[in-house]
Amino acid sequence: MSSDLIERDIDAYLEAHERKSLLRFITCGSVDDGKSTLIGRLLYESQMLFEDQMAALEADSKRVGTQGEELDFALLLDGLAAEREQGITIDVAYRFFSTDTRKYIVADTPGHEQYTRNMVTGASTADCAVILLDARKGVLTQTRRHSYLVWLLGLRHIAVAVNKMDLVDYSEERFHEIERQYGAFAERLGLEEFTLIPCSALRGENVLERSEAMPWYDGPTLMEYLETVEVDQERMQDAPFRLPVQWVNRPSSDFRGYAGTIAGGQIAPGERVVVLPAGIESTVARIVSFDGDLELGVAGQAVTLTLEDEIDVSRGDMIAAADAPAPVSQQFEATVIWMAEEPLLRGRTYLMRVGTTMVPATVAPIRYKLDVDTLEQIAATQLDLNEIGVVHVELGQPVAFDRYVDNRDTGGFILIDRITNHTVGAGLLMRALPRSENVRLQELVVDRDARAGLKAQHPFVVWLTGRPGAGKSSIANVLEARLFAAGRHTVLLDGANLRRGLSKDLSFSDADRAENNRRASEVARLMTEAGLIVLAAFVSPFRADRETARSLFDEGEFIEVFVDLPAELAAERDTTGLYAKAGTDGVINLTGVDSTYEDPEEPDLHLDMATLDVEAAADRVLALLSERGLLSDHLS
Repeated sequence: MSSDLIERDIDAYLEAHERKSLLRFITCGSVDDGKSTLIGRLLYESQMLFEDQMAALEADSKRVGTQGEELDFALLLDGLAAEREQGITIDVAYRFFSTDTRKYIVADTPGHEQYTRNMVTGASTADCAVILLDARKGVLTQTRRHSYLVWLLGLRHIAVAVNKMDLVDYSEERFHEIERQYGAFAERLGLEEFTLIPCSALRGENVLERSEAMPWYDGPTLMEYLETVEVDQERMQDAPFRLPVQWVNRPSSDFRGYAGTIAGGQIAPGERVVVLPAGIESTVARIVSFDGDLELGVAGQAVTLTLEDEIDVSRGDMIAAADAPAPVSQQFEATVIWMAEEPLLRGRTYLMRVGTTMVPATVAPIRYKLDVDTLEQIAATQLDLNEIGVVHVELGQPVAFDRYVDNRDTGGFILIDRITNHTVGAGLLMRALPRSENVRLQELVVDRDARAGLKAQHPFVVWLTGRPGAGKSSIANVLEARLFAAGRHTVLLDGANLRRGLSKDLSFSDADRAENNRRASEVARLMTEAGLIVLAAFVSPFRADRETARSLFDEGEFIEVFVDLPAELAAERDTTGLYAKAGTDGVINLTGVDSTYEDPEEPDLHLDMATLDVEAAADRVLALLSERGLLSDHLS
């Protein structure tokens, strides 16, 4: 599909090429449905292969190909050694090609269930999906799974390529049978726009050119479909104006602009906008771009806006149309696709990146997880790798957003582990929870400083963590007795006592341990609001949960003390009988024995209880508190 223009006038060709629309699409399907072969065929037929690539393809086809003496187009995309050895796709492979009509970026995504996260990555930026199925096998569980996932991720344009029609003798009857099967599932799913195309990627039938072997089919070829399907960017230009602020550009005192990529709608100088979440209105003065000032900015463009008024705008804010502002909320219902080996647990706090802002996000509760094969809703307390669930999320501060179905850029988010900084989940905002609007923070006349001033002390938390039997509660008791004797106002929160009351409904599963930690952290925060010094003795085995607790307090107010005693020594000193019962029906999931304990990496204080007694350990804690000025009189 090369153009004669490139031979006659290269400058004109490049200018025309620059003005072509860009379509991003993914291919997905079950193992060995022919995804890589299809894309390889598209690259080959569109003459997007260089001579060295063709030579390598010919050599590889003879060496490791699966098509005998013919070219194995799948080898153009299956680049990993493991993929070529197994004849499958594992990673997401991106390829570019173009026609006289459009430019394309195609993502070849893996078909295996265990690589769901890879598929989600590929689909997150796509405009449409090409779902392949084998004409011999028809609609499989994986077909339904992939259809659900692309529907979930907001792709509304779907082509179902019924591949390998040559292996069923190009049967019209078989094609219509598959059409009925898929149509019934699509109706149940709520999928409104889909097109079934009979083809053979290996033979090139109905891929670019219309097939003479299937004269009974009068629909589009796959390429005809791709050349005419709507690009999401075109749809978003008609949406309400949205600009997530990525950078405040102030090269001099004479210029202050707010840079970002327009996520929706259009904007012109003189139009009224509102800065969210603050809700302050202003008027657009200029739209600055790399090529100079613009009269109109549209979705997809990277621009810098200047405003008529001097107002506070920061990275993470959203500039929106004043007559169609984005909603603002702090609590959401969201769909989460979990992408980490360690499960998502209720009560655990992560970092959420939505748009250009980053905020703490606590997951509680998990409403249900989805069986994407049957669409069944299943009760759950955690999400494991590649599982999808609907959760409630509470953020550390309000953010402006759109529902994901309305705007993927302002309604999609990722979750980041606070310890490792790894991306652990991707999510779609579905709606703001009513309680976010109806339950507002009550302003109090007597505040934390007033209470602390009355007690003449600084409120803070000493969080003692360690394996069972390490001595946390004993040290906490000695500390409280000494502080109380010195006239300090204290409270001791002990894990065992909390389990007998506030957390008596919780088990010792990882999910319930995280929830217990969340409750203890919130109680500790309330106690510091009362002006008290809090001594908290909890196993709190997971680093992420301890970081959740730390995040509730100001810098320097959370003192993490690692009460370190190896499990074998703790078992020797055990007076409760827990270690003796470990692994029996009486005691299961004992931390440090048959349940994980994650040592603090950088505690404020490390107590080696193999060499210290309780009194000496308490001395070291008090010395640290004095050194940091936490025991000096409060100055109101």
